[in-house]
Amino acid sequence: MTVGKWRSEGHIDSELNDIGRQQAVAVASHLSKQEDFVAIYSSDLQRAAETARIIASRCNLPEVILDPSLRERHLGDLQGLTMRDAQKQKPIAYKHFLSAKRDQELPGGGESLIQLHERCTSFLENLARKHEGERIMVVTHGGVLRELYRRACPMEPLNGKIMNTAVSVIHIHENGQNWTIKKWGDVSHLEEVGAKEDAFGGDKTSG
Repeated sequence: MTVGKWRSEGHIDSELNDIGRQQAVAVASHLSKQEDFVAIYSSDLQRAAETARIIASRCNLPEVILDPSLRERHLGDLQGLTMRDAQKQKPIAYKHFLSAKRDQELPGGGESLIQLHERCTSFLENLARKHEGERIMVVTHGGVLRELYRRACPMEPLNGKIMNTAVSVIHIHENGQNWTIKKWGDVSHLEEVGAKEDAFGGDKTSG
């Protein structure tokens, strides 16, 4: 892989920048034209929570329900480092991060991909049972979305980028057991505001 300037965030509680807020307003406007939603849940990290509040306001939802189960993967010693710095300063953690082993935990309290998968998929299954027959919104992060896709399509690897404020629709039914992807990674709403080129949210190494 190319070791670039991308900086890992994980559980670092960063805020949205101006472009992020512009994208949040765009997706909020887009979602306000859809069918009615009964609730919105979000990661409690600021960059997700702020996006969720902008959406909730536009969609006339009274509150955003924050939950740490929707947080990005905890990256342990790698949090806050660029991949180039991680390779130099934390070579063991960097090697574990790139490992193909899904049960590989990261030094410094970082999660394995299996731990991330179990955390976020079990949370969504519980939401599906709570909101049976209803439409809800969930605002989360790239790593979580990859694991949700894996739960719905275990035999179809997800390649490529996940864009910030992309809209995906997952139908969860039969008491939370069956998952079907209805839409994935739609960013058409960003073309209208000219923010699509700045919407890169990460590839398979993101966190």
